[in-house]
Amino acid sequence: MKLTRDGLRDLEGWEKAGVALPDYDLEKITEKAATEPRWAHFGIGNIFRIFIGSIADDLLDDGHMYTGLSCVETFDEEIVDRVFRPYDNLVLSVILRNDGTQDRKVFGCFAEALKASEDRERLIEIFRSESLELVSFTITEKGYALRDASGAYLPSVRLDLSEGPDKARPAIAIVAAMLLERYKAGGYPLALVSMDNCSHNGERLRDAVLEVAGEWVKSGFAGAEYLEWLSDEARVAFPWTMIDKITPRPEPQVQQALEQDGIEDMDIVVTAKKTYIAPFANAEGPQYLVIEDSFPNGRPPFELSGVYMADRETVRKSERMKVTACLNPIHTALAPYGCVLGFEYFADEMKDPQLGRLAAKVGLDEGMEFVEDPGILSPHSFIVECLYERFPNPYLGDTPQRIAVDTSQMVGIRFGETIKACVRKYGSAEKLQGIALAIAGWLRYLQAVDDNGQPFELSPDPMNEELQAQIRGASGSAESVHQALSPILSNASIFGCDLYEAGLGSVIEEMYWQECAGPGSVRQTLIRYLGE
Repeated sequence: MKLTRDGLRDLEGWEKAGVALPDYDLEKITEKAATEPRWAHFGIGNIFRIFIGSIADDLLDDGHMYTGLSCVETFDEEIVDRVFRPYDNLVLSVILRNDGTQDRKVFGCFAEALKASEDRERLIEIFRSESLELVSFTITEKGYALRDASGAYLPSVRLDLSEGPDKARPAIAIVAAMLLERYKAGGYPLALVSMDNCSHNGERLRDAVLEVAGEWVKSGFAGAEYLEWLSDEARVAFPWTMIDKITPRPEPQVQQALEQDGIEDMDIVVTAKKTYIAPFANAEGPQYLVIEDSFPNGRPPFELSGVYMADRETVRKSERMKVTACLNPIHTALAPYGCVLGFEYFADEMKDPQLGRLAAKVGLDEGMEFVEDPGILSPHSFIVECLYERFPNPYLGDTPQRIAVDTSQMVGIRFGETIKACVRKYGSAEKLQGIALAIAGWLRYLQAVDDNGQPFELSPDPMNEELQAQIRGASGSAESVHQALSPILSNASIFGCDLYEAGLGSVIEEMYWQECAGPGSVRQTLIRYLGE
């Protein structure tokens, strides 16, 4: 079988391969999206295709939605040519269960795939449509960044601000430009929904869009009325969300299984920008999405597909529960150690005596003390599911290398919030030994040398070069370690606070120094603090 609209006609073959097919009319939902677009999405990678896609697919299957999604890529447009258009915008979802079984289904909910650089006229048409209800985003946390660590505008942002909406390039500027088109077309209401895994994501999206728009108004590219419209959340809303589904890179074993069952052309693609993607997407079964119910132009009935619709405070608590205690801090604590210690899969880290204890220490022992119960989800049940069901899933194929991507952009939320809460409660965060060990491990990872003394490749991170240059100054003395690490550990733009003022700076220095003693010292340091 081929994953194309024509290929789906082989009903017997797909059934034999254990693949469910869409119950809705693909042509109709595509035509409807062309004339009356309702939902557009920016950032069309793996989590969008298998998670957000599953929500849309459910609603279409059950007759609660009648229009496909418009998919927009601004960062890695090679995705459109490699895994969307050759497959008629279909994706094969593969859910990997803990018992080794798979749930397979073809999603046909993606009506079109657009390149922001080439399909501007179609984008304008979508945004000028009164029917458009929401624009959602999975552009990763760094997609919202306008400034570098020094506070200066990024080069691409400077260009956007100086050249205006007609030449907008990154996602935020493109969205601001398209919103200007919507304002000119009649100022129809709209919801812009960040579904990225970062704290206060709706606020971050709103702040970034308003900053770009404000600069354009100052430069005369847009009138003040545009900014007034954009600033009115009764007309342009930015709902907050909490999203959770572990979605690793495409797994070669999944590709082989699909091809053995007669499904052709399932090759995994690695783009020039190092995006790992395929015609299929694989992920775990559990998924959580909590959305602030603020949609001034209407919305799909998300709650009928397992989404929690809530107020902003409930979303905030849910997001804080996950991002600062129950899931993401454990990922960020273990992934660098996994790279340094040579683990291929994250699930294997959970079986390691020291790393398993570190996971429980960072999450259960330290993070949970400062969690607010959101009411709709139990923090304790959530973290227990992560530690003992989700993370150890041997079939998921998730890797420390994937999880370690962009760690510098995440430590401020994943560790910093708990550190600040501990300081507020106790006057110092020195009791957070697990988090200190996690940060020391990340700094040791930045040496790009494993625990056997062999070099390895760091995962992509916008601060890798800057941080590596800083830690090179740490030679063999405690003083040199302090001189090298103090600019990093005192940097509130990285950690959300000065770690020396929080009582952790010197602790992390000592742990880092111990991990740099020579081959095997990382493992010995973990044993020293976590036991045999």
